[in-house]
Amino acid sequence: MDVVYKRSGALSDVSTTYCPGCSHGTAFKLIAEISEELDIVNKLVFATPIGCTTFSAPFHKFSTFMSAHGRAPANATGFKRCNPKRPVIVYQGDGDCAAIGTGESIHAAARGEAFTVVMANNQVYGMTGGQMAPTTLTGQKTTTTPNGRSVEVTGYPIRMAEQIAQLEAPRFVTRQSLHTPKNILQAKAAIKKALELQINEGAYSFVELLCACPTNWGIDPSGIKEYIEKNVIPYFPLGDLKG
Repeated sequence: MDVVYKRSGALSDVSTTYCPGCSHGTAFKLIAEISEELDIVNKLVFATPIGCTTFSAPFHKFSTFMSAHGRAPANATGFKRCNPKRPVIVYQGDGDCAAIGTGESIHAAARGEAFTVVMANNQVYGMTGGQMAPTTLTGQKTTTTPNGRSVEVTGYPIRMAEQIAQLEAPRFVTRQSLHTPKNILQAKAAIKKALELQINEGAYSFVELLCACPTNWGIDPSGIKEYIEKNVIPYFPLGDLKG
């Protein structure tokens, strides 16, 4: 029998503890598969800050270091400059990347640091209980916006990929989604391209992934596809913004 699909050897035997319908596990699977395809499992370094990504270390075989909330790009800068031959992925949530870590995110991109940022955009703070994030949609209910996000009070949701794409240094900036098999394959291709640009050309890339957090959205996991297509993609359109 021909094997057409198997668990990536870059993943550990530990099952993820993420909520049903959460997209983090899918993102990790893609990164694991890519690391095998590029033969960098033993070289890849996974930089994670505070958030649901904090729990990721037991699930894969990459080297990992953790940072204070929002500071992963700063720590990754130091590590990469001291270890220029080690591929680095900075994996951040939207709250981490676009709120407390905005300064680190923007300036690492402006400098064109030689690492790849993967930002999981699920429009909410997941680990801390479902508070409003900088990407929370207008009208979206969270624990800190029980009546829905108000533009008058908290402004508009931030489109982080568009912000990064305006800078000179980034080589590749894209927004993809993980809500359908087709989109997952497109997201994998984008992450792989970003890593190849880092490895071959020392380029900075930013890959934003639209992710699901049904627990804090208050929906059944079976409704993710419809929710993202109806509510999320219209505000956060998919596609390459640069490169």
